Amino acid sequence: MAQSHNLARLAERTRERNGDYEVVWFDGSWYRSGDLFERTQRVAAGLAELGVQPGDRVVVYAMNAPEVPLVYNAIWRAGAVVTPVIFLLPRPELTQVLGDCGATLVVTSPELADAVEGVRAVSLEELPEADPAPIVPRADGDLAALMYTGGTTGRAKGVMLSHANLWHAGRAGMEAGYVAGITRGLGTLPLSHAYGLLVTVVGLHSPEPNISVLMRWFDPEAFLRLVEEHRIQISAVVPSMLQLLLAQPLEDYDLSSLRYVVSGAAPLAREVVDEVARRLPHVELREGYGLTESSAIVSSNPPGRVRQGSVGVPVPGVEVRVAGSDDADLAPGEVGEICCRSPMVMQGYWNEPELSAETLRGGWLHTGDLGRIDDDGYLYVVDRKKDLIIRGGFNVFPRDVEDALIEHPAVSLVGVVGRPDERHGEEVVAFVSLRAGATATGDELVAFAKERIGGYRYPREVRILRDIPLTPVGKVDRKSLRAML
Repeated sequence: MAQSHNLARLAERTRERNGDYEVVWFDGSWYRSGDLFERTQRVAAGLAELGVQPGDRVVVYAMNAPEVPLVYNAIWRAGAVVTPVIFLLPRPELTQVLGDCGATLVVTSPELADAVEGVRAVSLEELPEADPAPIVPRADGDLAALMYTGGTTGRAKGVMLSHANLWHAGRAGMEAGYVAGITRGLGTLPLSHAYGLLVTVVGLHSPEPNISVLMRWFDPEAFLRLVEEHRIQISAVVPSMLQLLLAQPLEDYDLSSLRYVVSGAAPLAREVVDEVARRLPHVELREGYGLTESSAIVSSNPPGRVRQGSVGVPVPGVEVRVAGSDDADLAPGEVGEICCRSPMVMQGYWNEPELSAETLRGGWLHTGDLGRIDDDGYLYVVDRKKDLIIRGGFNVFPRDVEDALIEHPAVSLVGVVGRPDERHGEEVVAFVSLRAGATATGDELVAFAKERIGGYRYPREVRILRDIPLTPVGKVDRKSLRAML
C-alpha cells in the first residue's frame, strides 16, 4: 500500500527534521513542538479506543486553538477523516452536515458543545488519550478530509480530499511562496476552512522551523499589536480583513517586520491594493486563488513578481485553462470559465456522483468562476459564474460595480446582486456599509457609480446597511443580500 503522501507521516517527518522548539503562541502562552507531537500520538490512540475506525469521519467543530491542528494530525494518525465545521455555522446546518457525513464523533470547543445533537462529542479540553500506537496505514487516494462548502448558494456539499490531494497542495503552496528566512507567521484564518487547513499543511513542508502566532478569531487591533510584539513577517488574510485593517491607525504601530501579506478566498478591490501600497510600502501584497475543490490552491503571485489585479500564475503541478460555453479553450484575454487540472483536485462530492461527474468532466475541475489569462500566463478572476447579472442581455459582473463603489471615500464595504426585473430581466442592486463617521445617500452613490462605470452596469438602487453580511470566512454573503430583496 502506497504511503508516501500520508499526512500523519508528513507531520512525523516534520517533527524529526525540526526538533523540539517553541512553535505556537496562543492566548499568552507558548506551545512546544515536542509536547504537541507527543500528545498527538496519545490522542490518536485515544480516538481508536473510543471506537474511531480507519475511514470514519470525525467532525472538528471548534474555534481556533493549538489543539485543533493537533486533533487533525491525531485523526490522520488513527486513519480517520478530518471533517472540519466552522464554529459560526448555524445549528440546523451543523445538524445537516453531521447527518450527511455520518459522523462517528465530534470534537468541539466547550462553549459549542450544546449545538451538537445525535453524535457523541468530546471537548478539546478533555481529549481522549492512550498509549501511543503506530500510524494506521492509508493509501494516497484514501480520504484525509471531507470539507463542506457551498452553503452560501444552497445545501452544503462535502468535498472529498485525499491524503495525496492535501500533501501535494501543501508542497505546491510551499514551493510557490517560499522565501528563506521568512518563518514567523500570524494565523488569522479559521483552521476549519480549506484556506486555513492549506496554510497548516504548507507549514509541514517548510524546510525551516516555522513559528506561528495563532489568533482565536480575527481582530484588527489585536492583529497589529501581535505583528509589532512578535515581529511577524508573513500573514494570510481574506479581503474583508484587509479592509478592517486599513480602517485602523496603522502608523501607530511598528509593522516594519511584516514583509508579505497573502490574500485569498475572494477578489481584492483595486482601491484596497493601492491603499496597502501607500500605507505599508514595505509589504508585498500577494494575491492567490483556490477553492475547496482544488485543496484551496490553484495560483499565486510569486514573491518579487507580483502583478497587481491578478491572482498570479499556476502553482507547481497545476494546469489552468479558460473555457467557453462549449468547453473549448479561449484565447488569452477572453473571459470564460476557469478550469484546472492537478494532483490537488478533489476526488468528488460526497454522495453526489452526478454533480461530481459534471464538475470534473473531461478530467478538468470546472470551478464556476469566470476569468481570463494574459499573454504571460497570469490569471485574473472576473467573478463567480452564478453571481453574473444579465441586464437587458448584457453581462454585468458584480465585482466591477463593487470596485467602483469602494472608491467612494464614505464606503467601507460593498455587495452587489441582481434582482428580477420585468423590463430588463435583472436589475443591478448594491448594498453598502459606510465608514465610521461618514455620510452618503443611496442616490449620491448611484450617481457616483454611474459616473465611473456608466451605461448598463451602474446600480439603479443602492441600499445602505450598518453591516454587510459576511460568510464565516469573511466573504460578502450574496445569498443573504438576495434574501433581503
